[in-house]
Amino acid sequence: MEILSSAGLLAGLNSEQLAAVTWPAQPALVLAGAGSGKTRVLTTRIAWLLQTGQASVHSILAVTFTNKAAKEMQLRLSALLPVSVRAMWLGTFHGLCHRFLRLHYQEAGLPKTFQILDIGDQLAVVKRLLKQLNIADEVIAPRSLQGFINAQKENGLRASQLTARDPHERLMIECYAAYDSLCQNEGVVDFAELMLRSYEILQSNEVLRSHYQNRFNHVLIDEFQDTNKLQYAWLKLLAGEHAAVFAVGDDDQSIYRFRGAEVANMTRFLHEFGVSEPIRLEQNYRSVGNILTAANAVIAHNASRLGKNLRTEAGSGEKIRVLQAINDIEEAQFVVDEVKALHREGLNYMQMAVLYRSNAQSRVLEQALFRAGIPYKIYGGLRFYERQEIKHALAYLRLTVNPNDDNALLRVINVPARGIGARSIENIQAAANETGISLWQAATSLAAKNSKIAAFVHLIENLQAQAAQVSLPELMAAAIYDSGLMEHYRTQKGEQQERINNLEELLNAAVAFKPQESGFNLEPEYDENDPLSAVLSFLSTASLEAGEHQAGQGEDALQLMTVHAAKGLEFDGVFLTGLEEGLFPSEYSMAERDGLEEERRLMYVAITRARKRLYLTMAEQRLLHGQTHFALPSRFVDEIPEAVLHYLSAHKNSLVSRQQTTQRTNPFHSRSKLAETPASTDFDGFQLGQNVHHERFGTGVIIDATHKAEGARLTINFGKQGIKELDTVFAKSKLTIIS
Repeated sequence: MEILSSAGLLAGLNSEQLAAVTWPAQPALVLAGAGSGKTRVLTTRIAWLLQTGQASVHSILAVTFTNKAAKEMQLRLSALLPVSVRAMWLGTFHGLCHRFLRLHYQEAGLPKTFQILDIGDQLAVVKRLLKQLNIADEVIAPRSLQGFINAQKENGLRASQLTARDPHERLMIECYAAYDSLCQNEGVVDFAELMLRSYEILQSNEVLRSHYQNRFNHVLIDEFQDTNKLQYAWLKLLAGEHAAVFAVGDDDQSIYRFRGAEVANMTRFLHEFGVSEPIRLEQNYRSVGNILTAANAVIAHNASRLGKNLRTEAGSGEKIRVLQAINDIEEAQFVVDEVKALHREGLNYMQMAVLYRSNAQSRVLEQALFRAGIPYKIYGGLRFYERQEIKHALAYLRLTVNPNDDNALLRVINVPARGIGARSIENIQAAANETGISLWQAATSLAAKNSKIAAFVHLIENLQAQAAQVSLPELMAAAIYDSGLMEHYRTQKGEQQERINNLEELLNAAVAFKPQESGFNLEPEYDENDPLSAVLSFLSTASLEAGEHQAGQGEDALQLMTVHAAKGLEFDGVFLTGLEEGLFPSEYSMAERDGLEEERRLMYVAITRARKRLYLTMAEQRLLHGQTHFALPSRFVDEIPEAVLHYLSAHKNSLVSRQQTTQRTNPFHSRSKLAETPASTDFDGFQLGQNVHHERFGTGVIIDATHKAEGARLTINFGKQGIKELDTVFAKSKLTIIS
């Protein structure tokens, strides 16, 4: 291959990239904005160090966050220089620590043949441990203990270093210690242990530490904003006092706090490594000007940032289209119509993406896409009806209408855990096989001898009794709550909020379900006079949608994903949906310290995924928690300059429609009967869903109201000003109805 000269390597770099690539052999922090060519800078920096003789393949340590990024860097380096990149320490944190422990297994106190536990393997070990310790799942949920152990390790803490604040935490710490002993005895390590064990060896073994500090004179780190406490400490140990640490990242794209990422590591790096000023890569090669203007304007509202401003030479491009739909159904239909139009214009489906804050939002979108016959793919996740918690809930519903459904019974007889172990299930199966009956029939026959099985049988019988008397939404709520599924996920830590959201969205699906509009010919099984008919039709619809072909790798299909999953990707057209207060920004995140700033960074990431065309959509009404929710537009939309926006809806200043929609049951609040429709929708001259303006709090929407002896009490969502309760006797003169 042709060997490039130093000048050839640097050809085509802009002034900012050139400054970064040719930085002297001293620490540097590179603020690489979205689409600014950071991978090229990192790769060229390594090639330049090798080409100019400042480093060898043995003296460079390069850390990435994904195997994909590591492979891409290896391929680019191989194309630039005739060097063996295999000899270089280039890989992910876990990959490099694994390499380190293989070389120094004796110092680590590990057998030469030690094995790595993936997440699933680790959970199996945790479950086995809890069983050995006779600790029930109701006392400590396996996933909760797994999350606790990993969180402590990522903070660099062993069980002996922890102090319990209560008896439950004391038990968790004891289990952590027992887990470590079990893993040590069996010669296995989990992912978090790879990092922690490597760090501990470097910290305690001065000879080994000095060897690696002298070896690696250049340390390069990608996605530095995503490093956690332990990863940063590990890097500091390896770098020592003399290595030229080249950290590349973007504090404005730090969106993984829930995984332990500490954006403060970037500021910490400046002080601890003596870097006076970061190098800023602000030239964007991805998006048109209007999109960058929006991104810059939104992120500028964050106080805790190092600061940069993206720019482009690609021109302003088209304005950002904004749609304020009446409801989530209209929003989804708009997305479908626009996707069709763009596809007719020649844009491939795979060059378009629909982004949402929560996975639960995909259901309405999936339904609309399915009916329109548009191929789509859930990026980095499962379709709605394929998700674990959804399949659990539907299994309870299946047993309600057909208790002889053996697959459904096996799926949920001990989910959530109710003490029906493998031995009991084997006894049920044996009894069924011997007499040629269903598992349900065998379970009912064994119920008299086993109280746990009896409790499960009673649960299903109770659901069956309700099925003949209540509506589909109420039965769905009973299946979700009475089974203990909702409580099961609420008591677990980690990413269980997504599962809770999905269960709530399943209830929304039941509330909105209309067999005649399902897109399938359900007439043969649907009978409006049969209480079970709606349940059967709903189950059929769920199965048929789940069974539809999802586009495979390489097929032209629309991409659906959460904003978190979209990081690192880019598309010609992006639809950013659900831009409402409480949804995006998320009400859960806003309740946490610095949560709003992280939500704004997430919005910044979402905007910068778009190359040419960006759509922002929101719904005035959305079905949440089983009832109609009246929403205010996200504050993030307000932070974008009007000059770059093009409103597609005529009611730009309207927050919700003027007419109150049909009252819907709220099965979360009442399962025994349909919610009563208020005798009057007029509350001292005001109505639910009405837009009002308060002289102090600004514009808001009435989300709840109650009659009083004199006047009424209004609950009004004022967006940034929060939710206020106002008495019309005192506040009426300050309120103006927006017509």
